[in-house]
Amino acid sequence: MLSLVAMLMPNWMDPEYLLNWLGDWALWGTAAVVFIECGLLFPILPGDSLLFAVGLFIAHGTIDVPLWLACVILTVAAFAGNVSGYYIGRALGTTLFKNPNARFLKPRYIEQTHEFFERYGPRALVLARFVPIVRTFITIVAGAGKMDPRKFFLWTGIGAVLWATGITLLGHALGRVKFIHDHLESALILLVLISLIPMVVEYILAKRRTRRAQPADETPASPKHAATTNHLND
Repeated sequence: MLSLVAMLMPNWMDPEYLLNWLGDWALWGTAAVVFIECGLLFPILPGDSLLFAVGLFIAHGTIDVPLWLACVILTVAAFAGNVSGYYIGRALGTTLFKNPNARFLKPRYIEQTHEFFERYGPRALVLARFVPIVRTFITIVAGAGKMDPRKFFLWTGIGAVLWATGITLLGHALGRVKFIHDHLESALILLVLISLIPMVVEYILAKRRTRRAQPADETPASPKHAATTNHLND
């Protein structure tokens, strides 16, 4: 089953292939991917699995960089990506998300992210780190909603440490386990599949919420966005 998934998965979504292809630039390439996924509106990237793989490769000695330095670089990349997304949101708002048939900038992504913010408030910036797609667009919503910058920097900084450092450390720790060492490709593919679970769950829940809210379709959208803007600054 895992070998079939590996065959179907494009090379740029395979963390082991990417790190081997990048060679001596593996750590910096991963930092670039993390930065892009967290702030430049390109959500379909293997952020989780790349972080995990970097930890594994450091444990194996394939990436010859101190673990602490890798954690610092990747955390800074995650934080800087979110800051970029925040200021893109402040400058452009959600005007980029108008075409329902767009490949990446779909209006429903912004709607789902608004709901995520309304449910969890500022701490959504931490929780969203572990939800694919949402982690890319939540900073746009924070910026468009004019969230207080100091509060944004605090919460997104906490999220960057827990996500980038936490997953890299997890990969490093499991990289010392013989079973993981002997089945590296399977472990990485499994991580990719696990990272997709929150997205699938959120999609199913969003579908259910949409069905329940059908009678309320006539409600104007502007009050919702105003309420969200206020909630970001609670």
